[in-house]
Parts: sequence; structure tokens; C-alpha cells
Amino acid sequence: MKNYQLLITKLFQDWAKEPAEQMDQLAQAGSDRRYFRVRGASKSAIGTYNAEFKENKAFIRFTQHFHSKGLQVPAVYAENLLNSVYLQEDLGDLHLFNLLPPVGEPWNDELVRIYKTTIEALAELQIKGGEGLDYSVCYPRAAFDKQSMMWDLNYFKHYFLRFAKIPFDEQALEDDFQKFTNYLLLADCNYFLFRDFQSRNIMIKDEKPYFIDYQGGRKGALQYDVASLLYQAKGGVPDQIKKEVFEHYMDKVQSLVAIDRDFFRDMYYGYVLIRCLQTLGAYGFRGLYERREHFLTSIPFAINQIEQILGMIKLPVKLPELFRCLELLVESEEFEGFDKKKYTDSPLTVKISSFSYKKTGYPADTTDNGGGFVFDCRFIENPGRYEEYKKLTGRDKPVIEFLKSNGEMDAFLQNVFGMVDKAVENYLERNFESLMVNFGCTGGQHRSVYAADQLARHLKDKYGVKIELTHIEQEKKNWEN
Repeated sequence: MKNYQLLITKLFQDWAKEPAEQMDQLAQAGSDRRYFRVRGASKSAIGTYNAEFKENKAFIRFTQHFHSKGLQVPAVYAENLLNSVYLQEDLGDLHLFNLLPPVGEPWNDELVRIYKTTIEALAELQIKGGEGLDYSVCYPRAAFDKQSMMWDLNYFKHYFLRFAKIPFDEQALEDDFQKFTNYLLLADCNYFLFRDFQSRNIMIKDEKPYFIDYQGGRKGALQYDVASLLYQAKGGVPDQIKKEVFEHYMDKVQSLVAIDRDFFRDMYYGYVLIRCLQTLGAYGFRGLYERREHFLTSIPFAINQIEQILGMIKLPVKLPELFRCLELLVESEEFEGFDKKKYTDSPLTVKISSFSYKKTGYPADTTDNGGGFVFDCRFIENPGRYEEYKKLTGRDKPVIEFLKSNGEMDAFLQNVFGMVDKAVENYLERNFESLMVNFGCTGGQHRSVYAADQLARHLKDKYGVKIELTHIEQEKKNWEN
């Protein structure tokens, strides 16, 4: 157990007055923070480790302030800031993102109701939560001001436009950025700005939304956060519902402070654009630079949002170079999704297996062509070494969270996907019938099972090919460990 895990365990025991009986690491998202669900006999909490002291301080002070006002955030139970750990309330596992249908599918009335309830709570957080808040603890800046905006726009320029090979005139684009930020600052920027207000940072508990991960919050305009939620790349909010929810948001804001609705709406679309550019910058860094699969697959959705915005936005300032770059991006074929329909009748079946090097060895390939891939997972940290995971498999949530939080597994799978994708695309073009992919680990129980499942899901989602998935050791044991 790492030192910070020991510190979290001690913090839990001091708070709960009972020993920690179980600690499960939760999956990391886009940050380097590490989260653990810690359970005792009667209590549970989320333990957090983050090496960035100022970020921890901001989150804890914000949370204490919001919680004192009865706003929908987790309680902070205990903290040890000098050692970079703290405990917060366990809000469960249901994120708003989990309730979303696939992009393009219709939304039901209940989901629309939840979104309206969520943005009502957002307005309360921004306006009431912003009153009396100590903005001096904000990290890295106290306000979403001109410098913050320029950081985001340059992030987009350097990490997305350059990596996407979109040509641009450096000076002309800089001039547009200056004009754009000056325009955005015409909005009232005296409220709490959550900064990353998207459905993965909204928990649903007892049918109410609760907000997490606002440590990057600062003073800013109201429009930014609602734009973040409604134009989340993989949110898939239908256009009509975007408008309906936004009008509902303005109703709630107007019940708390006076606003000019027409001006507020005009400024909103400017903040929609800068948020989408910031998102593309993040996808460029995490996806195109770090090659993380989740961010790479999100890029086409973000570009689709840009295309929608170009068709409707009417800013009073002219931004010719920025809009030229965005039009080139929309027209580019670099990030087009794979055409599944073209291969609807393909005979290709991808056979994916997990196996044990110790017990079975390589699976036999009975097809005519033979061969395929064999990937060795044994270099990845083994959950089977820990008592709490020994009777579980790579399909059990604690093991999944353990492996997802391990950077080795994520990097390994990105390389696997890159190699196998090339083979699948070639085999589809050549009308081949079979491709075999095998994952081995020591016992065929944890790492190989998880990796095989992840590849099967990836290929099904991306190509729609037929999959035959076999877990050799687990099926022999009827999944009893």
C-alpha cells in the first residue's frame, strides 16, 4: 500500500472512529488526482490524493463555503492538506453521464426534467454560492479574465490546430483572439464559474444532482457553465432541448438577479464557442499528443458541435481567421468516423480470448489462415496480489477501477487498439473472415479478462464487426473464484 493510501486510511479511521475494512481505487479521468472509496463497518467516504496543494485548498474551502449555504455539494469530512489527502462524502456511483442515451437517440421527459433540475441547482451555486466566497484561494487564477481566456485559446491553437495540421496565420489569429476576449468580457463576470461543468461531474443521489470537481472554479460569467453542460461533446443534447433548457436556466437566473435576456442570450453563444475551443484543446493534448483513446474518440463529436455553432452564431465582432480555421477543421477528413455501413455484410469475425500463461498457454487457432495477435499483460500491476481482489475477476467493478486507475493498462490498451485497428480495417477491405486476438496474464483472471473485454467493446463500437469473446480460464471455472 502506497504512503498516501496509508494516510487516507488513517484519516478515515480518525473521522469514522472505526477501522477501514476496504479501500477500492476509483478510475482516474483527465487529471492526476487519485480517488479511493473507503469503507468501514458502518461508514464510507471518498478519499482523495492530489499532490497539488493549492488545488486541494481551493476545493476544500469552496466546498465548506457551499455546504454552509445548503448547496448540493459533498461534505468534506476531514483533511490533511500538508500531506495532500482529504475525505469527502460518498455520493455513490451514478453520474448524470450514465443516464444519457447514445448520441443521436431521442431523450425522454424524465431526462429533460433532470437537466432542468440540474441547471436550477447550477444557478444557485453560481449566484448564491458566489456571494461571500473567498476567491483568493482560486487556482490557478481568481477570475476567468482575459489572461485565462487567452490561455484557453492558445491551448486550442497549439495542441489542436497544430496537431490537426490546420494551417493558420499566427498574427491574424492572435488579433482575432484579442477581439474575441474583449467581446466576452462585456458579460457580467462577477459570479462563481464552475469551469468544468459537464455530466461526468454531476452525481445523482436520491434523485437530486450533486456537484463535484470544481477545484478549478473562479469568478466569471454565468453563461460559461451552462454552455459547458449543453454543448458537452459526447452529451448529445438535441438542439431543441438545448434551447428549452437554456431558456429554463434564464428563468431561474432571473428569479435570483436582474438580467437583460436578449443580451444574456447573445453573450451565451460567445461562451459556447470559447468552451468548445477549450474542449478541443484538451482533446488535442490528451488525445493527439498523449494518445488517450477516450479523448481521441471524442474529437469527431466536438467537431460536430463546432459545425453546429458555425451555422447559428452571429457575433458582433468579426473573427475572420478563427472562423476560416474552424471551417477548414469541419471540412477536414482527418477525424471522420469509420463508415460502419460500408461493411455491414462483411464476413469478418474477430475472435478475442483471455488465457493463463501458467495454466493453459496460447489458445489454438483453428481457422484456415491462422496467426493473429497475442498480447502479454503480465507487466501490468496484478490485482491478484491483493487480498481484496483475489476472488474477483476483470469484470468486477473494484478490479476494473484498479486497472483503469493504473496508467500502464491505459497506455497498453491504446497501443493494442492502434495495432488491431489497422488489421481490422485491412481485413475488412480484403473481405477476410477471421482475426484472432489473445490476451494472457498469469492466471487468466484479472488483467487479461479486462483487456479482452475492452478490446471487444472498442471494436464493436468503432467497426460494428462480429465478435466472439472467450475467457478460457473463467469459463472453465464457471466464473467461480
